[in-house]
Amino acid sequence: MNEQEHHSKNEGLTDRHQHLSQGESASTIKIVDYTPEHAKAFYDLNYAWISDAYEVEPEDEKVLEDPEKYYLKDGGAILVALYQGEPVGTCALKQGDPGVVEMSKMTVSKEMRGKKIGDLLGYAVIEKARELGAEKVILYSNRKGSAAGINLYKKLGFIEVPLTGHNFKRADIKMELNL
Repeated sequence: MNEQEHHSKNEGLTDRHQHLSQGESASTIKIVDYTPEHAKAFYDLNYAWISDAYEVEPEDEKVLEDPEKYYLKDGGAILVALYQGEPVGTCALKQGDPGVVEMSKMTVSKEMRGKKIGDLLGYAVIEKARELGAEKVILYSNRKGSAAGINLYKKLGFIEVPLTGHNFKRADIKMELNL
């Protein structure tokens, strides 16, 4: 890691800690790797946001019912945000074309939104993509139902690219980040 990368990384950590609500510390929120004990939380958290804003599609059910098969078996990853030890958010990476991972199923429970947990997940999942050897992260989203998410993705450095290769009716934007 060169000096500039190290400086940027430290700035990011400082920025993230400043966004926590008053009275909370970074130790209250931990981003951890998925374990089988997180399966129910992964399902419940993602089902809640999808069903709230969209129709839950057959592809959603397939992914939510077996995240280990869908994400982990091919070398992807799932991160879980814990607030005081309880799962409150998720984000997953699925291996795609060589050097490319797809970020998906990023959510934070309704009750925990506004605490910048999504930011913490976003930074952590980008770092995880680097650890997996990815050169690029892609994602699909929806401009209307996920406007806050799209703003976060832009803040993380994602740019909009032509919409191709998606499996969900709700997808109307594709974004990518070169690592």
